[in-house]
Amino acid sequence: MINYESYLSVSGTRMQQSPIRQMGTVAAQNPDIISFAPGYPAPEAFAWDDYREIATSLLAGRQGGVLQYGPTRGHKPLLEFLVSLVGTRGIRTSTDDIIVTTGSQQGLDVIARLLLDPGDVALVELPSYAGAITAFRNVRADLVGVRQDRAGVDLDHLDSLTDRLAREGRRPKFLYVVPNFQNPTGQLMSLARRAALLEWAERRDMLLVEDDPYGALYFEGAATPAETRPIKADDASGRVLYLSSFSKTLAPAFRVAWVVAPTALASRIETAKQALDLCTGSFDQHMVYEACRRGVLDRHVPVLRAHYQHKCGVMERALRDRLQGQAHWMPPRGGFFLWVELPEHIDAGRMLERCLRRGVIYVAGRAFFVDGSGAHTVRLAFSAASADRIVEGINRMGEAFSEESAQPQAPVAVHQE
Repeated sequence: MINYESYLSVSGTRMQQSPIRQMGTVAAQNPDIISFAPGYPAPEAFAWDDYREIATSLLAGRQGGVLQYGPTRGHKPLLEFLVSLVGTRGIRTSTDDIIVTTGSQQGLDVIARLLLDPGDVALVELPSYAGAITAFRNVRADLVGVRQDRAGVDLDHLDSLTDRLAREGRRPKFLYVVPNFQNPTGQLMSLARRAALLEWAERRDMLLVEDDPYGALYFEGAATPAETRPIKADDASGRVLYLSSFSKTLAPAFRVAWVVAPTALASRIETAKQALDLCTGSFDQHMVYEACRRGVLDRHVPVLRAHYQHKCGVMERALRDRLQGQAHWMPPRGGFFLWVELPEHIDAGRMLERCLRRGVIYVAGRAFFVDGSGAHTVRLAFSAASADRIVEGINRMGEAFSEESAQPQAPVAVHQE
């Protein structure tokens, strides 16, 4: 028997699976399970007819570039469209500063490889997107969490951490943030806090990594396009690396996302990407470009806003009916997620075992905290399940919660910074 562990690199031994992907696998193996775990788009909301028509026309054209290797940086017409798309978000850029990536996760992975050496410090929100945590940890970075309040990143805590790290002789490489309908909390960072973060980055000579997969999916009457203005839009000195994606607005199967970075870094991102996949799939890029060129994206996004706003409302009503006064959350103003705080003595990871037996799953909140806290929190994705299954799933969660509450509770251990 070969001991393969003895062949692994240090990084290889420390790689961790995504808890979100693990829950997705559980749901895929049993379709009877109601899943609030992965943040999947609603399959019934895909533009199926448009995609079938586009695919047919692309394949009928027999143009070699559709099925051939393409440029690492991306399909040129798509890059040119992205310049105009981010321009509607207030970001002034050119194709020299944009790299198409195979999903935003590849963008995070490349940024981690490019900016972080083993032992380097990256700052992340508490809580933060688990996929980013995985990407940064896989290059053996040390992650330090920054608290949030209702407006976003807590600036006093951010300054305190930065000062402490400076005294230790450690300078963070960047701060990673998801300002628009954050994964996992669904929170919308205030415009004032965005401006203050950019000022902090200038004052501290720091980079910001801004992840924006959900900004287009604001709820009408709850948020406005102006409130989702990216931090990058006001970046006059090139301190912000901006990521976004078509996964939530067109379809995740296309695996088409992009990074906007200062030109000097964009060229290095392109070089790093060559070693990963040579290029993002040409057929996928042609599909996405045609969907954009033909107006599918513009027609479809308002439909998605209404669709997800309705599902969010269904979940909130179900939670109020089933867990009134026992669970707390801030109503989302867009995106895919509802962040629930249970009583502090409830361990959401332990309760998940009871939920699984009842046929419902979620992601226990601790997965999103780099400091080991958050044991009593839960991320619920309302995006994929039907309205009926949302109601039934919350009822099943409520039963598990009642049973868990009735049990003697051991103290929940929390790691202190």
